[in-house]
Amino acid sequence: MKIAIDAMGGDHAPKEIVIGAMKAVATFPDIHITLVGDETEIKKYLTNEERISILHTTEVILGTDEPVRAVRRKKTASMVLAAQQVADGTADACISAGNTGALMASGLFVVGRIEGIDRPALSPTLPTIGGEGFLLLDVGANVDAKPEHLLQYAIMGSIYWEKVRGVSKPRVGLLNIGTEEKKGNELTKQSFELLKNANINFVGNVEARDLLDGVADVVVTDGFTGNMVLKTIEGTALSMFKMLKSALMSSLKSKLAASVLKPEFSTLKNTMDYSEYGGAGLFGLKAPVIKAHGSSNGQSIFSAIRQTREMVEKDVVGLITMSIAESNKFNKDS
Repeated sequence: MKIAIDAMGGDHAPKEIVIGAMKAVATFPDIHITLVGDETEIKKYLTNEERISILHTTEVILGTDEPVRAVRRKKTASMVLAAQQVADGTADACISAGNTGALMASGLFVVGRIEGIDRPALSPTLPTIGGEGFLLLDVGANVDAKPEHLLQYAIMGSIYWEKVRGVSKPRVGLLNIGTEEKKGNELTKQSFELLKNANINFVGNVEARDLLDGVADVVVTDGFTGNMVLKTIEGTALSMFKMLKSALMSSLKSKLAASVLKPEFSTLKNTMDYSEYGGAGLFGLKAPVIKAHGSSNGQSIFSAIRQTREMVEKDVVGLITMSIAESNKFNKDS
């Protein structure tokens, strides 16, 4: 199994990318990783080259670059070349912690969409109190969406959660402002009807306040709403930990208590850190394309590689392709 990684994408590239890649090849003997980027910079941190190769390039897409223009003009950028490895069949999948919009553009223009998928969805796994997590899609690949798009998101999310997360008949929820069937705007009302009649385990409307309680395994929404939910969860978690740290450092008594509870706090922090679950998959493309968090460390990159490996191993893209074709045929016949 071959995975191409943009070694120059992210806040801590290439050091943390290289660390994550080395940990992955040491853990999974069936993978080969191609690090795409500046060879001189990569080799500063590469202490084990077993099953790791380098595709040299000095061109990089920056976080400030306009995504589509950058992908079209910077043909030898590390991110674009990683996607091209997939398009050429040299790699089975690719990963980047770089510019999200540029990676989506690379996925669309270089890797390409699955036939029958109108719009790919950006889909991270977010934490739940019980530790199981849930898949949220879309979180920003498409600001606007139609009911048919949310149906496709639900099908793709269900396949991923069943095959990669190992959950039989994953529960699919439609993010809404209430749980009643007739709640919401025209998008959610029409989407509800499509999801209700689809071959998925649809549990109805779910509210944002219940997401971290694990009300559903897969939650679908439009990219505008999904992105705001994602940023709200991330921001709230960071703020809560800052407030907790401030409170625990406020006196000698609380500092002593904090020292005793430090292992429990570390466990809690890891549970609520969605980067531990891997990256955000761009579902709907012809091969796995994974967006790792921009601030990824070596462990986060390792998690993204593990997730990518499982997607390739379980042939998630092939199963999505087949299911979407069947769904489209059913809708046409109906």
